[in-house]
Amino acid sequence: MRVVSIGGGTGLSALLHGLKRYSRSTDSSPPLVDVTAIVTVTDDGGSSGRLRRDFDVLPPGDIRNCLVALSEDSTLLARLFQYRFSAGRGLKGHSFGNLFLMALTQIMGDFPDAVKVSSEVLNIAGHIYPATDANVALEATLEDGAKVTGETRISRSRQRIRSVRLATGRNGQRARPLPDALAAIADADLITLGPGSLFTSVVPNLLVHGIPAAIRRSKAVKAYFVNLMWQPGETNNFRASDHIRAIHQHAGGKLLDYAVVNIRPIAPAMKKRYARESALPVENDIDAIFKMGLKVMAGKLAGNGEKIRHDPEATAEVAVRLAQEGRRRRGM
Repeated sequence: MRVVSIGGGTGLSALLHGLKRYSRSTDSSPPLVDVTAIVTVTDDGGSSGRLRRDFDVLPPGDIRNCLVALSEDSTLLARLFQYRFSAGRGLKGHSFGNLFLMALTQIMGDFPDAVKVSSEVLNIAGHIYPATDANVALEATLEDGAKVTGETRISRSRQRIRSVRLATGRNGQRARPLPDALAAIADADLITLGPGSLFTSVVPNLLVHGIPAAIRRSKAVKAYFVNLMWQPGETNNFRASDHIRAIHQHAGGKLLDYAVVNIRPIAPAMKKRYARESALPVENDIDAIFKMGLKVMAGKLAGNGEKIRHDPEATAEVAVRLAQEGRRRRGM
């Protein structure tokens, strides 16, 4: 079964980590799932932002996390890619994986080629493509009409976001997808969006010219994994249907077949801690989702860690069930 997962940040890497167990062969059986990740490239904060400004490369951070998520956890290379320098002039705050991808891009002259080679080095269980190879910035229009440029500034905004768009980078490139990414979408049994920050991890991929149309043409099941909590500064007071509405708005019309929601209760102590940061659980307004023409799949998806995150194994299990439906739909 072919699964294409679209997004960015920790949400996408969590899903990929869970899918990895289905995408590796064993002595007795071939892989159950072929995984492709299409990853947003609008990050401009932290190590990725510094590398963008200093070397005019695409931000490597989200790609690095996906590479590690699909690699063998026990390998030294995977640990090395996540190593972050704690000292050193110019090095402090950078991760080794980001520097590796930047250097390889400089050597090969092309970021997607650098990602491909890195995938081979880490022997990942799948394929990873940036959503575009254009060096573009994210721009948001807020509720009062003000415009904010840059993913970091957008995520710090305290006003409701009306819409986002991709602003042309310094080289004037229009954001276009990679042909390999479009081919993966066309052949998919399941296309997932999220989990992850709605306006800075999920939606930016849909702003790349050609991706929404390719998703619509695909016979795959299209599913959105609804976030567990509000994203402070991005989705305060957003219900599940508000997330879906924003996705359809930016994709130019209806795109999704399924909303995947969590039904595992979140511990009161965790909710109280998150509430201090103006983050509450996303309300699963099921009736509103049905009225939008979507089906709903529910599962106990919230993990038990120190942060409220999707559990990789439970989330991947739902994805595999949806991929099986997509396989039947395509008559395979």
